[in-house]
Amino acid sequence: MTDQQYAQNFTFLTGKTIASVRYLTQEEARGMGWHKRPLLIRFTDGSLLAPQSDDESNDGGAMFYQNDSGAVLIHTL
Repeated sequence: MTDQQYAQNFTFLTGKTIASVRYLTQEEARGMGWHKRPLLIRFTDGSLLAPQSDDESNDGGAMFYQNDSGAVLIHTL
C-alpha cells in the first residue's frame, strides 16, 4: 500500500473535535488485557482513539506529538 493510500484510511479522523483526553483507568486497561495505560482520546461524536503496542492489541503504546513549538512524547503509565 502506498503512503497516499494508507493516509486515506484515516480520513474518518478529519474534522473530528476532541471532547476529552485522559489515561485509561486501571480497570479499563485490565479489561483490555493490557499492563500499560495509554491515552484515551474521546471525540464529541462518542468515538475513541487509543494507541496500542501492535496490530494484535497486546498492550497500550506511547504517542508522539509535534507542532511548530516542538515535540512531546506521551508515555504510557
